[in-house]
Amino acid sequence: MAPLGSFYDPAFAAGTREGLRLLAPLVLGIDPREHISLTTTVDHHLAGHPYAKSALDMAAWDASGIAARMPLAELLGGRDGETVPLYRSIAQGLPQAMADCAARYVRDGYRRLQVKVGLDPHDDVERMEAVLDVVPAGTVVYADANAAWTAADARRFLRATRDLDYVLEQPCPDHDANVTVRSVCDRPFVLDESIDSLASLLRAHRAGLVDGVTLKIARLGGVSRTRLVRDVAVELGLQVTVEDTGGAQVDTAAIAHLSLSTPVEARTHTVDFHNWVTVANGTGDLVCKDGTMNAPTGPGLGIAVDLDALGEPLFVVDASGSRGRPA
Repeated sequence: MAPLGSFYDPAFAAGTREGLRLLAPLVLGIDPREHISLTTTVDHHLAGHPYAKSALDMAAWDASGIAARMPLAELLGGRDGETVPLYRSIAQGLPQAMADCAARYVRDGYRRLQVKVGLDPHDDVERMEAVLDVVPAGTVVYADANAAWTAADARRFLRATRDLDYVLEQPCPDHDANVTVRSVCDRPFVLDESIDSLASLLRAHRAGLVDGVTLKIARLGGVSRTRLVRDVAVELGLQVTVEDTGGAQVDTAAIAHLSLSTPVEARTHTVDFHNWVTVANGTGDLVCKDGTMNAPTGPGLGIAVDLDALGEPLFVVDASGSRGRPA
């Protein structure tokens, strides 16, 4: 898992390491196929901190698939199709620079773009106009504020872009502010940062707030809970994106398996994070082409982990059940 610094979610690298020091000795020896037992154990000994539990749950699903000689997508219900569409994010910057970036991604085969907004609404309008001016018809464009606007700022942006075609994603951080924005929003409305549990999904749905959700594996606590929230979202008729807060081959493989085992009519897109980083942590048949990505076909995650790339372990837990000790 990748916490994406300490500024995005209530998650950070040191918290992950300390969470694993606590939990790893407790879960060593649990049959990895017994996902309920694993979830119960980690929740009993550490309240919250789903990001610190995510990698353990992901590893258990990988082991389960290897034991069953099945890819993770098949364990999760089977893959619907062979590839999932990819999007690319366009970071905040000068409008022309963002337009140039969008044009480059389109040339590379991407047909789904996420424009980062959330600063001054007037400037963000110029950013959206610049990007939409250069992309071909049929390109799906999201305006993603990453929960950075006030409700007033979001309403100003909506008024100024009423003639533009885009999807609005997570304008404000809190539920009530998003409800007020939704009341004046006549375009698809997606939540990301607000969806951190099944309860938050159900609350948003009851309020008539969402057309779609973005589910991040680490934010929800692993594959098990992401699958639960995803399946409920599908049953509620919502569009679903499964991704994470970052990662390389290991995490991206989990993203791909969860995405492809989501029914195609409910599946939005996902992200090829392993192509966003400079260090690979494994190998497998995780292929991106023409703006799409497959899921590996090997058992479990289908990734051979590169232990040399990971470097020396932070600590070692042995089968005697000793506490995590420095390596």
